[in-house]
Amino acid sequence: MEHINWYPGHMKKTRELIQENLKIVDLVIEVVDARIPLSSRNPVIDDLIKNKNRIIILNKSDLSDSSANADWVKFLKKQGNDVLLMNCMTGNGVSQLLKLLLIKQEEKNEGKTRKRPLRMMIVGVPNVGKSSLINRLLGKKSAKTGNKPGVTRGKQWLNLENDMQLLDTPGILWPKFEDPKVGLYLAFCGSIKDEILDAATLALELIIVLQAEYPQLLKDRYKLTELGDMPLDTMEKIAENRGFVQSGKRIDYERTGRTLIDEFRAGTIGKITLEKI
Repeated sequence: MEHINWYPGHMKKTRELIQENLKIVDLVIEVVDARIPLSSRNPVIDDLIKNKNRIIILNKSDLSDSSANADWVKFLKKQGNDVLLMNCMTGNGVSQLLKLLLIKQEEKNEGKTRKRPLRMMIVGVPNVGKSSLINRLLGKKSAKTGNKPGVTRGKQWLNLENDMQLLDTPGILWPKFEDPKVGLYLAFCGSIKDEILDAATLALELIIVLQAEYPQLLKDRYKLTELGDMPLDTMEKIAENRGFVQSGKRIDYERTGRTLIDEFRAGTIGKITLEKI
């Protein structure tokens, strides 16, 4: 598998946007994908934020392994971060975040005659759920959301009901993934545009991971009595069970691949965490 690289021009602008506005915000809310807590944390953001007060949101925690969730919360808290498990689509965890933000605002204004609003910046790689979180915080659909990476564009300051102010930023990746696994994991979870790698190839890579880490989930979901000796054998068994076979007994690899990727992303295969402590 070749290195996957994706760094359009608007991501360079986003980096500059973050850098320019860091000095006027009190804290940063970093949204990551709970299924890939390391790969969905941009090292560029780490370098920019440095010691700025940070809250890490492990979003899509309903799709990830619950035991792994607990391990990651503990691990990230040890690094000095506030950490919350959330499902931004349903709103699960939003009330806990709002309580934490109120505490931060009170701490900011303690002993001051003139009370100032808490100012926050929300950051993260594409398609981790930033816009969904903002909509939940606002209580209305203000930020444009979508299931494709790179939907949010430009600079948006938003006022929350509690007088807090939030700066939304577009999703930002980095120029090169040194570890090819990072690019794959981001592609599995939809943070890289699907046009970069065809569905069949990506699904084959996903099968390799699932056969090693979650073989029973794979067998249960696709009614397999046993997995293939090779990942391609497993893929063909799945295609046959689903009826994705064309005339002349030709396997429809593209349809099979798209089904696997879609069902992984939706959590239909099961609760899966690709990166463990």
